Amino acid sequence: MTYVGIIGGGNISVTHARAALEIPGVELAAWYGHNQDRTRRLSELYGGTLHETFQSFLAHRPMDLVLIGSPSGMHAEQGVLAARQGLHLLVEKPLDITTERIDLLINECHQAGVKLGVFFQDRVAPDIRKLKEILDAGQAGKPILVSGSVKWYRPPEYYGDSRWRGTWALDGGGALMNQGVHTVDLLLWLMGDVTRVSAKATTAFHDIEVEDTVVATLEFASGAVGVLQVATSVYPGYQRRVEVTGSEGTIILEHDRIVATDLRDGLGGPTNPSESNQNPSATSAQVSDVSGHRRILEDFLRAIETNGTPVCDGREGRRSVELVQAIYESSSTGQSVKLHPPNI
Repeated sequence: MTYVGIIGGGNISVTHARAALEIPGVELAAWYGHNQDRTRRLSELYGGTLHETFQSFLAHRPMDLVLIGSPSGMHAEQGVLAARQGLHLLVEKPLDITTERIDLLINECHQAGVKLGVFFQDRVAPDIRKLKEILDAGQAGKPILVSGSVKWYRPPEYYGDSRWRGTWALDGGGALMNQGVHTVDLLLWLMGDVTRVSAKATTAFHDIEVEDTVVATLEFASGAVGVLQVATSVYPGYQRRVEVTGSEGTIILEHDRIVATDLRDGLGGPTNPSESNQNPSATSAQVSDVSGHRRILEDFLRAIETNGTPVCDGREGRRSVELVQAIYESSSTGQSVKLHPPNI
């Protein structure tokens, strides 16, 4: 039996709990959250002991790992303390809101000998893994162009009813750091390192201190170029779309499904619509389909059991935050920002 603790009492912690309980041999052991009333209701609904203090939560035994779903700006701080107690950590995206904090967390987990993983469920979606296989096999040819479009909508109360969303201190940014970071991770996973970025971020619709709309141009180490558009200001909200073009053709992804595979040699094969993620991410923060989170947790449990590497470990999770920080820097300075200079 594997005993899991959950940090957080919000919507994403519900997702974590539901995903955990779908896995045989997993039991929810303990809960801790800032909102004690809500966290108590979740502990009563899904099982597990509610703790009033973070210290008592960390001391709960048996407990093997924790799922961190607190505000993004608290992830590393809480994770460091949990790692020092010998607990494995699976953290909701982003890993934290600065690379400096992430580096501290990675180091603490290494020193403690515990696993660190991130909930980037795109990496375990069947069609997206198929896209990755096609690109890695070179079937699309030399990378030329990629675009990622996350034109979503969140109503004003999404930010107004939250103490942390839309703040620099706890959200680390707006549409890009919160919603768009999934697609940032996806582009890096599919296309490799970005070497230079130019960007413009604006607050176009919401009354928040961070951006709700951003456009960035990306230069990849492979020589490919790309465009990233992310927003929570686009009414009524549209499915995410990723287009990848190489010298041998183009593949198009909508939400998490391949909808077109137009390659010169005809390779790629049909898609399987039944495997698609049914979450209405474009218009809602609620997660109805927890299969992606379950797959990530199953992968993480295998990594613990075999002493392997999670599909997205701490160092992989750091990459997306580094690129997000560079996009914000470019927007604030009006200058392009270099990352990962290509080897000569």
